[in-house]
Amino acid sequence: MHFDLSNTVTLRAPGRLHLGFLDPSGSLGRRFGSIGMVIDGFETEVELGAALADRVTADTPEGDTQMARASAYLHTLRERSGRLEPLHLRLLRVLPAHGGFGSGTQLALAIARAFAQWHRLDVSTPTLAHWLGRGQRSGIGIHGFDQGGLLVDGGPTADARPAPLLSRIALPGAWRVLVVQDERERGLSGGDEKGAMAGLAAMPAARAAEICHEVLMRVLPGAASAEFDIFARGVSRVQQLLGEHFAPAQNGSAYTSAAVGRLMDWVGASAHRAAIGQSSWGPTGFAIVESQAHAESLERAARSADLIEPGLVLRIVAPRNRGAEITDLRVARRAR
Repeated sequence: MHFDLSNTVTLRAPGRLHLGFLDPSGSLGRRFGSIGMVIDGFETEVELGAALADRVTADTPEGDTQMARASAYLHTLRERSGRLEPLHLRLLRVLPAHGGFGSGTQLALAIARAFAQWHRLDVSTPTLAHWLGRGQRSGIGIHGFDQGGLLVDGGPTADARPAPLLSRIALPGAWRVLVVQDERERGLSGGDEKGAMAGLAAMPAARAAEICHEVLMRVLPGAASAEFDIFARGVSRVQQLLGEHFAPAQNGSAYTSAAVGRLMDWVGASAHRAAIGQSSWGPTGFAIVESQAHAESLERAARSADLIEPGLVLRIVAPRNRGAEITDLRVARRAR
């Protein structure tokens, strides 16, 4: 039966929080490895449709800044697949760039998966990521794109392919994350990030071992059994160890944003039980708590303490235990 190719494929990809590397210096044999979680409330959304000539457009100012990158991804996908049909790619929404949400990887994978769906290509997400040069350190965004949840990866392979997934746990639906964004700051990326990594001293094997122990015996068991206190202590300790390691690249602080750091330090010193830290290079901070009521109480207390400085934006979101969502209107039309 004929179907109208003017219809579209739409892909919505969730953001993620990067909770830390396991062994950034490779002192135990394999470099990086990481832990992270997928969250609701922050998404990249792209739409792909037929066109007479190639077009890339954006519906938001943030999307405008990503059009060149999106065009490059589309060009690479054509080279890799041999599919040259003209397409119109719309960037409906994009994640904040260099904010700790994995914006580059989610944009790349959203475009790639929509492209694969359009052409009926049976290609895995790690392969698509490898085509587009993503996942050279962390695999959290790649595996989170497929299935959401709390994820641990084993670091990229020796031939620079994306990291294998070691663990995936569905987080309790009642847990919440108070996300703290500093809209005045941006985390490191590109050459600046590579330079910062190269300038750091090697992490001692004992510290990497402690991080791995916290992940294996606190963070993962706490999540799997919904024992929040164990989970929170583990995440906060991992973040403390990593914050000390990366501080020389962040003006001597565990946080890129001083305002975020002051708020997170207050949360850690208060009676509020929370897993606290910074996602990736920031500037986004997070406080994971046990319930919506706890998150709202924490936000009210922070405002009462006058800790929400100008430029900070707070949002309460839920963990997300599912990955990207795709809508192929061509399939729906043909089914009718």
